[in-house]
Amino acid sequence: MLHGYLPAILDGLWLTLRMAATSLAIACVFGLLGAVAKLSGSRALRWTADVYTTLIRGLPELVLMLAVFYGGQILLNKLADAQGWGYIDVPPFAAGVLTIGFIFGAYLTETFRGAILAIPKGQWEAAQSYGLAPWTVLRRIILPQMVRHAIPGFANNWLVMVKATALVSIIGLDDMMHRAGLAAAATREPFTFYAAIALIYLAVTTVSILGLSLLERRYSLGVRRVEF
Repeated sequence: MLHGYLPAILDGLWLTLRMAATSLAIACVFGLLGAVAKLSGSRALRWTADVYTTLIRGLPELVLMLAVFYGGQILLNKLADAQGWGYIDVPPFAAGVLTIGFIFGAYLTETFRGAILAIPKGQWEAAQSYGLAPWTVLRRIILPQMVRHAIPGFANNWLVMVKATALVSIIGLDDMMHRAGLAAAATREPFTFYAAIALIYLAVTTVSILGLSLLERRYSLGVRRVEF
């Protein structure tokens, strides 16, 4: 099947999934920090978060990835040379996950911010009336409830992120897309291999949708839906 290239492509799939999962973890960190900054009382933090979300969401992922991989590596080595550390080679995997995580952190910032705002303000006031510290209120009261409101937007971002991992093939990462391109060039059957890749991505997103639907149902237990 696929002229013997299927095992290599499936190995690339494992790398793609690891990259997507790592990027998601990084994006969640940026998203939570951005959401807290946007809802904070500090004007400087709100301004920084606004610049971050506006700028990142307005630039193509491909441009940002090339800028981080090439421009970031040049900047890093200039700093390293000034400190006498020698040449630093940024691995494509690290550049890819950091870029994707940083990009989608901007989208998750708005997702998490909306989810936090969906929680009744009385929850904050009741927790504070018991003398709980702000960090304790956020960790024990707000975040658990935020998850339920954030799951739909979180699911959309995850699906887009999985598909965006195909972009890392342009910086030399040996992922599923890169291996399919090599196989297509060797066999001169690009349609066969890219169609196979499309089906694999479709399978991954379908399984993701099913899993996230179960997660949403789990966090919606005891919540009454209002029909209009």
